[in-house]
Amino acid sequence: MKNSLMLFIACLAFTACSKHQEKKDVAITGIDSTLRPGDDFFKYVNGKWYDSVSIPASQAGVGAYMFMNFPQRMRLQGILDSISKSNNAQGSIAQKVGDFYASGMDTVTIDKRGYTPIKPLLAKIDAISDLPSLMNFVVNEVKADNSSIIEFGVSTDDKNSSMNIAQIYQTGIGLPDRDYYFKSDASTVAIQESYKKYLTALFQLTGSNAQEAKKNADLVYDIDKQLAVSHKTKVELRDVQANYNKMAVTNLVKRHPNINWTAFLNNLGAKTDSINVSQPAYYDALNKLLKTIPINNWKIYLKANSIERYADDLSKPFVDASFEYTKVLSGQAVQKSRGEKMANVVDNYLGEALGELYVKKYFSEDAKKRMLVLVNNLQKAYAKRIDKLDWMSNITKQKAKEKLFAITKKIGYPDKWRDYSNVRIARNTYFENMVSASAAAYQFQLAKLDKPVDKSQWYTTTPTVTAYNNPTANEIVFPAGILQAPYFDNNADDALNYGGIGMVIGHEITHTFDDQGAQYDKNGNLKNWWTKEDYAQFKARIQQVINLYNTYTVLGDLHINGAMTVGENTADIAGIAVAYDAFKMTEQGKGNTKIDGFTPDQRFFISIAKIWRVKMKDEFLRLWINNNPHSPPNWRVNGPLMNTTPFYEAFNVKPGDKMFLPQKDRITIW
Repeated sequence: MKNSLMLFIACLAFTACSKHQEKKDVAITGIDSTLRPGDDFFKYVNGKWYDSVSIPASQAGVGAYMFMNFPQRMRLQGILDSISKSNNAQGSIAQKVGDFYASGMDTVTIDKRGYTPIKPLLAKIDAISDLPSLMNFVVNEVKADNSSIIEFGVSTDDKNSSMNIAQIYQTGIGLPDRDYYFKSDASTVAIQESYKKYLTALFQLTGSNAQEAKKNADLVYDIDKQLAVSHKTKVELRDVQANYNKMAVTNLVKRHPNINWTAFLNNLGAKTDSINVSQPAYYDALNKLLKTIPINNWKIYLKANSIERYADDLSKPFVDASFEYTKVLSGQAVQKSRGEKMANVVDNYLGEALGELYVKKYFSEDAKKRMLVLVNNLQKAYAKRIDKLDWMSNITKQKAKEKLFAITKKIGYPDKWRDYSNVRIARNTYFENMVSASAAAYQFQLAKLDKPVDKSQWYTTTPTVTAYNNPTANEIVFPAGILQAPYFDNNADDALNYGGIGMVIGHEITHTFDDQGAQYDKNGNLKNWWTKEDYAQFKARIQQVINLYNTYTVLGDLHINGAMTVGENTADIAGIAVAYDAFKMTEQGKGNTKIDGFTPDQRFFISIAKIWRVKMKDEFLRLWINNNPHSPPNWRVNGPLMNTTPFYEAFNVKPGDKMFLPQKDRITIW
């Protein structure tokens, strides 16, 4: 992945869980009582905060959701600062994590080295003389986590979820998405020009004069654009059936003679007789372009790709050039501190080692126990909702409930931590440390090829504030990072927790039954379990979600892409509904005792608005709308609540209120 896209990694973030004690009344503050909750509930709950808070100069936004990863990285930095100053046994987790961090903090040495660390790489590109040597370079870089024109990985076979297979994906472009190359609006053109300027700067920093650097940048951009033509759009990428194209290697060799898959796989050390080609059109186009684009032009392209891959890991001029591009993309005013950057780098490269240290300091086992109770209650509530569906037959309801109760629940941290014994870390060689970690990560992937799936593996790090659903394993995962306020407070009343983490749990369970997840069976196989009639009813309701969210706008007239965000929007709508039903199973939910003047139901819905409390730069919001499969935070509140009848009752939402939808227009899927 290009460095310019790394800002989209990570999802949510917060504050620590405390040790178990009696539940307390958590005060609700900041409500703007001058506003009608039925006009804009997000603003009713968060408006005072939104108007008074300032976005830190080093960030593109502030608040909950992904922006809470900023204070989370401060925590990780605290762990790393401490451990890097200790005497740690050679080869231990503490030594690897501490020395990796220390090597990255040594900017004096990094700046002295300039771009010396990548000079051998650039020399290898200079030595390329023909197509076979070009492809040999490409494959060697795949093993070093630089995908360039081929993105190779090993993951679960969608139609045989017990086995891992080789997978390849579309790649090769520097802008965030293929559509950026074909739009002509002012904001997109500014990003295009900034990207070209960035490429020009990278060429100048590695020895080209200004004229040659600009010529090279234009050439790279042109190759990018030719590759982008073959890319599927983000909406097309949601079609899981179309992304499953398992092909015999012998057939691929015939189909793509210029790529030479036999040599490619042999050089990778990947012994397999088949590959899932997720986006065949890209590789068909690449096969042709390898012949039509001159080798010398490909060499310039590969240089740009390689320098950009490592720009943030080289001396200050490279880091500054990278940030100038990031600034245009996200609106971030100043660079993040070196400590924050390195906390993120260590989390990316040695995530489970750092996670093990994080859990010891910040995660409460009591929180894990209570979280399991919440998840179990949400499952029970979901089953009841399935039973009550008026559009689904009994035979499909039974299969849906079988799938529901087959879900694996992972909470807090992995049962076993990853082994990093083959990663070599020294205190004074930051670049080499990163290369070693990347090579080890590749070998970790390769070792899984054509082997049974390890169901215990996690696909996020423990400190990351996120949650996810993995359809091929039929599992939902909640790392320790998200089990903190405002999503989860082990000492808070049920209304806040069911409105907070309960909504997230319901959201993740619903991904099991969204437009993509619904195509997988209880064992995680891409296999139909629906009757024809029921699936048609389901798709009609999915289309209602697409149509409704297409009407929502931000920044004046910038529309949400309903088709791109439909999975997340479906999960938001159903997630709130099932969380509410589960809350009504609790003693507080059954009662009507007010706290701070709010009923239990009102506290539940206020909690939902608080977990998406975010303020972001306009530039970042545009980036979000174009690339993020989630709706913007205000619509993650107002959108689903407009379809939630108990919300209308809790806040007396009436016709004439801006959020009012007639009962017949409210969407219920699950």
